[in-house]
Amino acid sequence: MKSDEVTTSPVDLPSAEESTRRRIFDAIMANGNITATQLARQLGITPAAVRRHLELLESQGLVMARTPSHRAMASRGRPAKTFRITDAGRERFGHSYSELAVQAIAQLLAVVGPDGIDKLAAAHFTPIQDGFSATLASNPAEPRPTALAAAFAARGYAANVSQMAGGTQLCQHHCPLEEVARLYPEICTVETSLIAQLLHSHVQRLATIAHGDGICTTNIPTPPASGAGVKEGDR
Repeated sequence: MKSDEVTTSPVDLPSAEESTRRRIFDAIMANGNITATQLARQLGITPAAVRRHLELLESQGLVMARTPSHRAMASRGRPAKTFRITDAGRERFGHSYSELAVQAIAQLLAVVGPDGIDKLAAAHFTPIQDGFSATLASNPAEPRPTALAAAFAARGYAANVSQMAGGTQLCQHHCPLEEVARLYPEICTVETSLIAQLLHSHVQRLATIAHGDGICTTNIPTPPASGAGVKEGDR
Protein backbone atom coordinates (compact mmCIF):
# COMPACT_ATOMS: atom_id res chain seq x y z
CA MET A 1 0.00 0.00 0.00
CA LYS A 2 1.29 3.48 -0.88
CA SER A 3 1.79 5.89 1.99
CA ASP A 4 -0.68 8.40 0.57
CA GLU A 5 -3.56 5.99 -0.04
CA VAL A 6 -6.67 6.15 2.11
CA THR A 7 -8.31 3.08 3.59
CA THR A 8 -12.07 2.86 3.82
CA SER A 9 -12.10 2.84 7.60
CA PRO A 10 -11.13 5.85 9.76
CA VAL A 11 -9.77 3.62 12.51
CA ASP A 12 -6.54 1.64 12.82
CA LEU A 13 -4.86 3.57 10.01
CA PRO A 14 -1.12 3.22 9.38
CA SER A 15 0.89 6.02 10.92
CA ALA A 16 2.01 7.24 7.47
CA GLU A 17 -1.64 7.62 6.47
CA GLU A 18 -2.41 9.61 9.60
CA SER A 19 0.69 11.76 9.08
CA THR A 20 -0.25 12.63 5.50
CA ARG A 21 -3.83 13.39 6.44
CA ARG A 22 -2.69 15.58 9.32
CA ARG A 23 -0.38 17.51 6.97
CA ILE A 24 -3.35 18.14 4.69
CA PHE A 25 -5.50 19.19 7.64
CA ASP A 26 -2.83 21.58 8.97
CA ALA A 27 -2.30 23.09 5.51
CA ILE A 28 -6.03 23.81 5.21
CA MET A 29 -6.06 25.32 8.68
CA ALA A 30 -3.07 27.54 7.91
CA ASN A 31 -4.29 28.73 4.52
CA GLY A 32 -8.05 29.05 4.97
CA ASN A 33 -9.92 28.08 1.80
CA ILE A 34 -7.61 26.08 -0.49
CA THR A 35 -8.07 23.74 -3.44
CA ALA A 36 -6.92 20.13 -3.74
CA THR A 37 -4.47 21.15 -6.48
CA GLN A 38 -2.96 23.84 -4.28
CA LEU A 39 -2.63 21.36 -1.43
CA ALA A 40 -0.91 18.83 -3.69
CA ARG A 41 1.56 21.45 -4.93
CA GLN A 42 2.28 22.70 -1.41
CA LEU A 43 2.74 19.25 0.15
CA GLY A 44 4.43 17.52 -2.77
CA ILE A 45 1.91 14.69 -3.22
CA THR A 46 -0.40 13.88 -6.09
CA PRO A 47 -3.77 15.67 -6.49
CA ALA A 48 -5.50 12.28 -6.64
CA ALA A 49 -4.02 11.28 -3.28
CA VAL A 50 -5.01 14.63 -1.76
CA ARG A 51 -8.59 14.19 -2.98
CA ARG A 52 -8.83 10.73 -1.44
CA HIS A 53 -7.71 12.09 1.93
CA LEU A 54 -10.09 15.05 1.58
CA GLU A 55 -13.00 12.69 0.90
CA LEU A 56 -12.35 10.87 4.16
CA LEU A 57 -11.87 14.07 6.15
CA GLU A 58 -15.10 15.42 4.65
CA SER A 59 -16.99 12.20 5.44
CA GLN A 60 -15.89 12.54 9.08
CA GLY A 61 -17.14 16.13 9.18
CA LEU A 62 -13.64 17.55 9.76
CA VAL A 63 -13.43 19.59 6.57
CA MET A 64 -16.04 20.95 4.21
CA ALA A 65 -15.98 21.88 0.55
CA ARG A 66 -17.18 25.19 -0.78
CA THR A 67 -18.71 25.09 -4.24
CA PRO A 68 -18.04 28.18 -6.37
CA SER A 69 -20.98 30.49 -6.97
CA HIS A 70 -22.86 30.38 -10.28
CA ARG A 71 -21.46 33.85 -11.04
CA ALA A 72 -17.89 32.64 -10.57
CA MET A 73 -18.54 29.53 -12.66
CA ALA A 74 -19.99 31.64 -15.46
CA SER A 75 -17.06 34.05 -15.46
CA ARG A 76 -14.19 31.58 -15.03
CA GLY A 77 -15.43 28.27 -16.41
CA ARG A 78 -15.46 25.64 -13.65
CA PRO A 79 -13.35 26.85 -10.70
CA ALA A 80 -12.13 24.14 -8.35
CA LYS A 81 -13.85 23.58 -5.02
CA THR A 82 -12.07 24.98 -2.00
CA PHE A 83 -11.84 23.29 1.39
CA ARG A 84 -11.89 24.67 4.92
CA ILE A 85 -11.86 23.28 8.44
CA THR A 86 -15.21 22.75 10.15
CA ASP A 87 -15.85 23.68 13.77
CA ALA A 88 -15.84 19.96 14.59
CA GLY A 89 -12.45 19.59 12.93
CA ARG A 90 -11.00 22.49 14.85
CA GLU A 91 -12.38 21.11 18.11
CA ARG A 92 -10.84 17.72 17.42
CA PHE A 93 -7.44 18.65 16.04
CA GLY A 94 -6.93 22.38 16.27
CA HIS A 95 -5.68 22.75 19.81
CA SER A 96 -2.12 21.55 19.22
CA TYR A 97 -1.85 23.95 16.26
CA SER A 98 -3.03 26.84 18.43
CA GLU A 99 -0.73 25.86 21.29
CA LEU A 100 2.23 25.82 18.92
CA ALA A 101 1.31 29.27 17.60
CA VAL A 102 0.96 30.66 21.12
CA GLN A 103 4.33 29.23 22.15
CA ALA A 104 6.02 30.61 19.05
CA ILE A 105 4.53 34.07 19.60
CA ALA A 106 5.53 34.07 23.27
CA GLN A 107 9.13 33.23 22.36
CA LEU A 108 9.19 35.90 19.67
CA LEU A 109 7.79 38.57 21.99
CA ALA A 110 10.43 37.68 24.57
CA VAL A 111 12.99 38.78 22.00
CA VAL A 112 11.35 41.74 20.23
CA GLY A 113 9.17 43.05 23.07
CA PRO A 114 5.40 43.49 23.49
CA ASP A 115 5.09 45.82 20.49
CA GLY A 116 5.82 42.84 18.27
CA ILE A 117 2.27 41.52 18.58
CA ASP A 118 0.93 44.52 16.64
CA LYS A 119 3.39 43.82 13.83
CA LEU A 120 2.48 40.13 13.79
CA ALA A 121 -1.23 40.98 13.64
CA ALA A 122 -0.65 43.47 10.84
CA ALA A 123 1.26 40.83 8.86
CA HIS A 124 -1.56 38.31 9.37
CA PHE A 125 -4.19 40.73 8.09
CA THR A 126 -2.18 41.90 5.05
CA PRO A 127 -3.58 39.15 2.75
CA ILE A 128 -7.10 40.14 3.81
CA GLN A 129 -6.38 43.77 2.96
CA ASP A 130 -4.90 42.69 -0.39
CA GLY A 131 -7.93 40.53 -1.19
CA PHE A 132 -10.27 43.39 -0.34
CA SER A 133 -8.35 45.79 -2.60
CA ALA A 134 -8.30 43.27 -5.45
CA THR A 135 -12.06 42.78 -5.25
CA LEU A 136 -12.75 46.51 -5.42
CA ALA A 137 -10.26 46.94 -8.25
CA SER A 138 -12.08 44.33 -10.35
CA ASN A 139 -15.57 45.42 -9.29
CA PRO A 140 -15.66 49.03 -8.05
CA ALA A 141 -19.44 48.86 -7.56
CA GLU A 142 -19.13 46.11 -4.93
CA PRO A 143 -20.23 47.42 -1.49
CA ARG A 144 -17.14 47.77 0.66
CA PRO A 145 -18.53 45.70 3.59
CA THR A 146 -19.41 42.86 1.19
CA ALA A 147 -15.94 42.95 -0.36
CA LEU A 148 -14.34 42.89 3.08
CA ALA A 149 -16.49 39.95 4.21
CA ALA A 150 -15.39 38.02 1.13
CA ALA A 151 -11.74 38.78 1.90
CA PHE A 152 -12.15 37.52 5.47
CA ALA A 153 -14.04 34.43 4.26
CA ALA A 154 -11.21 33.59 1.87
CA ARG A 155 -8.87 33.42 4.89
CA GLY A 156 -11.06 31.04 6.88
CA TYR A 157 -13.21 33.48 8.89
CA ALA A 158 -16.60 32.32 7.48
CA ALA A 159 -17.65 35.96 7.23
CA ASN A 160 -20.76 37.59 5.84
CA VAL A 161 -22.69 40.83 6.17
CA SER A 162 -26.25 41.49 7.30
CA GLN A 163 -28.32 44.64 7.11
CA MET A 164 -29.61 45.96 10.40
CA ALA A 165 -31.57 49.04 11.39
CA GLY A 166 -29.15 51.92 11.28
CA GLY A 167 -26.27 50.09 9.65
CA THR A 168 -24.54 46.94 8.50
CA GLN A 169 -23.02 44.16 10.59
CA LEU A 170 -19.90 42.28 9.58
CA CYS A 171 -20.17 38.80 11.12
CA GLN A 172 -17.28 36.36 11.38
CA HIS A 173 -18.55 32.92 12.35
CA HIS A 174 -15.09 31.46 12.81
CA CYS A 175 -11.77 32.85 14.06
CA PRO A 176 -8.54 31.11 13.01
CA LEU A 177 -6.73 33.09 15.72
CA GLU A 178 -9.15 32.33 18.55
CA GLU A 179 -6.70 30.76 21.00
CA VAL A 180 -3.96 33.29 20.23
CA ALA A 181 -6.36 36.23 20.53
CA ARG A 182 -7.50 35.05 23.95
CA LEU A 183 -3.99 35.68 25.25
CA TYR A 184 -3.21 38.64 23.01
CA PRO A 185 -6.38 40.76 22.63
CA GLU A 186 -4.29 43.38 20.81
CA ILE A 187 -4.92 41.24 17.73
CA CYS A 188 -8.63 42.05 17.90
CA THR A 189 -7.79 45.74 18.32
CA VAL A 190 -5.62 45.71 15.20
CA GLU A 191 -8.36 43.90 13.29
CA THR A 192 -11.02 46.40 14.35
CA SER A 193 -8.80 49.31 13.33
CA LEU A 194 -8.20 47.68 9.96
CA ILE A 195 -11.93 47.22 9.38
CA ALA A 196 -12.54 50.91 10.13
CA GLN A 197 -9.67 51.93 7.87
CA LEU A 198 -10.79 49.84 4.91
CA LEU A 199 -14.44 50.81 5.20
CA HIS A 200 -13.67 54.51 5.74
CA SER A 201 -16.06 54.44 8.67
CA HIS A 202 -16.28 54.46 12.41
CA VAL A 203 -17.07 50.90 13.54
CA GLN A 204 -18.06 49.33 16.83
CA ARG A 205 -17.06 45.83 17.92
CA LEU A 206 -20.10 44.24 19.53
CA ALA A 207 -18.82 40.71 20.15
CA THR A 208 -15.71 38.57 19.68
CA ILE A 209 -15.19 34.83 19.66
CA ALA A 210 -11.95 35.25 21.60
CA HIS A 211 -13.94 36.77 24.47
CA GLY A 212 -16.40 33.88 24.55
CA ASP A 213 -19.08 35.10 22.15
CA GLY A 214 -20.52 32.85 19.47
CA ILE A 215 -19.42 35.07 16.57
CA CYS A 216 -17.35 38.20 16.02
CA THR A 217 -19.74 41.05 15.22
CA THR A 218 -18.71 44.50 14.04
CA ASN A 219 -21.33 47.21 13.55
CA ILE A 220 -20.85 49.63 10.66
CA PRO A 221 -23.25 52.57 11.05
CA THR A 222 -25.04 53.95 8.02
CA PRO A 223 -23.42 57.27 7.10
CA PRO A 224 -25.66 60.33 7.43
CA ALA A 225 -27.49 61.42 4.32
CA SER A 226 -25.54 63.78 2.13
CA GLY A 227 -26.23 67.39 3.01
CA ALA A 228 -27.71 66.55 6.39
CA GLY A 229 -26.86 69.38 8.72
CA VAL A 230 -26.48 69.60 12.46
CA LYS A 231 -29.60 70.56 14.34
CA GLU A 232 -29.47 73.75 16.27
CA GLY A 233 -30.30 71.93 19.49
CA ASP A 234 -27.25 69.67 19.00
CA ARG A 235 -24.74 72.54 18.76
